[in-house]
Amino acid sequence: MNTNYSSLPLTSIELQSNQRTSEVANGVGYNGHAKISKQDSFLVDGEDVDGDAAGGGGGENDDLPLIGDGPAGPPEGSGVPAAVFNLATSIIGAGIMALPATMKVLGVAVGLVSILVMGILSEVTIELLVRFAVYCRALSYGEVVHKALGRPASIVAQMCVIINNAGVLIVYLIIIGDVMSGSLKHIGVMDQLIGHGEWDNRRLLILVVLVIFLSPLCALEKIDSLSLSSAASVALAVVFVVVSCIIALVKVVEGKISMPRMGPDFSSRAAMLDLLVVIPIMTNAYICHFNVQPIYNELKEKTPHNMYKIGRITTVLCVVVYALTAVSGYLLFGEDTESDVLTNFDKDLGIRFSSILNFIVRIGYVIHLVLVFPVVHFSLRQTVDSLIFGELAPHSRKKMLTLTVVLLALIYLGSTMIPNIWVAFKFTGATTGLALGFIFPALIALRLDKEGKSLGKGERLLSIVMLGLAMVVSIIGVIGNVYSLRSKSA
Repeated sequence: MNTNYSSLPLTSIELQSNQRTSEVANGVGYNGHAKISKQDSFLVDGEDVDGDAAGGGGGENDDLPLIGDGPAGPPEGSGVPAAVFNLATSIIGAGIMALPATMKVLGVAVGLVSILVMGILSEVTIELLVRFAVYCRALSYGEVVHKALGRPASIVAQMCVIINNAGVLIVYLIIIGDVMSGSLKHIGVMDQLIGHGEWDNRRLLILVVLVIFLSPLCALEKIDSLSLSSAASVALAVVFVVVSCIIALVKVVEGKISMPRMGPDFSSRAAMLDLLVVIPIMTNAYICHFNVQPIYNELKEKTPHNMYKIGRITTVLCVVVYALTAVSGYLLFGEDTESDVLTNFDKDLGIRFSSILNFIVRIGYVIHLVLVFPVVHFSLRQTVDSLIFGELAPHSRKKMLTLTVVLLALIYLGSTMIPNIWVAFKFTGATTGLALGFIFPALIALRLDKEGKSLGKGERLLSIVMLGLAMVVSIIGVIGNVYSLRSKSA
């Protein structure tokens, strides 16, 4: 992946507040597009982008600030480790629970390749967004889209963020309800610990968790305030992965696990339908692009080079966690793997201390989701605020708390109506997930490249290929989802 970019002239970098009031003077067109002149180009005269990319190093301008407070950033801003935890928390959420089920559909070999490819492509799109945010001086995902593609596209992008994030948060509550209260086929933690009763009511449990644990975290105003909870959530995800891998390894050594399937299953129509929707589900597992700008804005050292480093470290961490989770979950439960693999951990695993390990896995991951929830909610609230009140609306603590209460109430209602996480993931993955993670970043890159010639040949080709594939996968995924629902209702 190309890490090089060429800088804006030093004289063109200014505080965001000043830039807002002088867009016309600074060369912003009537439609909100940033005009790229020879003076403002990323490229210096005679620079060969491809040649620099081949060198693999960052240029002398790698430490140029993006927007805002300059290289040092706010004194209370976050460092690289805290930003990695926040970005990883945006990625490693409920999606990890659906990956063993995707492995059941794709097979181990094809599934691992898909996880790796999706991770690399996601990282490429993150770097493209950061690079063009440099040019646009944008503070949010929607603002980058606005500057590159215009106001209508920006509204569509913001709606995608809202639908995607609200869907993800609903999935978190569904998983918490599944684990704590159980389902038709699985026993919940509360039922196992203290028996069945009113305290085991699914809706009541979700409401209690929402009010007591999630609301205070969601009421925080800055995403940097969540860095410690993000670190704890990543640690809990790692604990889940380690425990799952140890259990799977013990059972492999003891000969209790049969040889897994390496490729997709083409034996039935249901299996074929699952193939149509599984790639969008896997794509959805890497969507974090809406949080890239908020995380960048609160860095101590606001440089694209730092954000590239954060993105790459996060991608490697997530690919490893996802691969280990998907393989270990599929090995443990095989063709009985549920769409939410956590619900499988209610039975005897066939090893010593099985019941204790089951509780560690399920309760640990519920706590992980509680800590992840406010990070995703932050970008949801920010996007709703921007869409309703505008980018330049003054900050108000009362308005922020009101939005938080309304959003949490709607998310709770959604969690009571959607049956399982597979249904939610396959629709958001085929629509908003692909749009946010691949379609909009590719369109942004190609649009600004057309004006400023800032992409190398390889990057331009990759953007075109990503755009085409994302649109094809989205159309196929939506058709597959609709057909699957109609088949089940017939």
